[in-house]
Amino acid sequence: MLNFLPGPMLFIISLSLLIINTFIWSSLISLGGLVKIVMPTQGARNAVSTVMNRFMWAWASCNGGILFLIAKIEWDVQGLEGLDKNSWYLLISNHLSGFDIAAQTYVLRNHIPMLKFFLKNELMYVPIMGLGCWALDMPFMNRTSPAKLKKNPKLKGKDLETTRRACEKFKKMPTSIINYVEGSRFTKEKHQRQNSPYRHLLRPKAGGIAFTLSAMGEQFTNLLDMTIVYPDAPEDILFGVMNGKVSKIIVRINALPVPQVDPARYFSESEYRVEFQRWLNQIWAEKDQQIDDLLRAHQNPTTSTNHTHIQ
Repeated sequence: MLNFLPGPMLFIISLSLLIINTFIWSSLISLGGLVKIVMPTQGARNAVSTVMNRFMWAWASCNGGILFLIAKIEWDVQGLEGLDKNSWYLLISNHLSGFDIAAQTYVLRNHIPMLKFFLKNELMYVPIMGLGCWALDMPFMNRTSPAKLKKNPKLKGKDLETTRRACEKFKKMPTSIINYVEGSRFTKEKHQRQNSPYRHLLRPKAGGIAFTLSAMGEQFTNLLDMTIVYPDAPEDILFGVMNGKVSKIIVRINALPVPQVDPARYFSESEYRVEFQRWLNQIWAEKDQQIDDLLRAHQNPTTSTNHTHIQ
């Protein structure tokens, strides 16, 4: 609607609206965390969590409204069919920009439970942020350093036990956990430094997803392999979106069976870890080819595709 305005003006408008949107909903979520602390029963705390997730849904929906206001974006989305808000998902995705999570929560908000991240336990004590994440039932995990494990081998396996206990509540609460297995956002510099074998991706790291599957793998309904592409975006994608310079966002979602991970073997047998890494590398090779095909199709549009209307 406002994409006729100059880029700098669009940037100021979008930045202001995004800050206001995030401030309003994060404040309400943090207040909900204070309410949740004093709730006497788990059932009451779960009820507060439901409201907090609706606040996150509202944040994602308002982000979509801001995008509609500042840019004329075509959403090319496939793979939402068959997803269920009452199921449990582990989602893995490529990672291109700080804008990814806003785009992904917007696309998925009406189709799966609101996305959650595994967070380091130390973040729980960060003022406001920690309370808000706790109110949203973000799972916190302990990760004992290799140095501490070397000094005290008895600590081995304690992190997994603690995380499993923290995830017990998710057995009765449909949940979606997202994991960016590349570990950081894609840049050309990182791609060259890693000597990545992929054209459009960094090397995937299996440790985080293996830990998640070890902690709560039996709870997941499916593994969702999500690919996000901004075919006409500048190198700084977030800046491009806020300047109205992004006109298309492509999302592909593929539901896969949940792989079984034996934690005893994964954390003790190198061959078992190598085999799991091979499985993840194969998914990443297919994703890399998919991204290449999508970029080529965008550059040479010869056939029409069915686009999902985002709701």
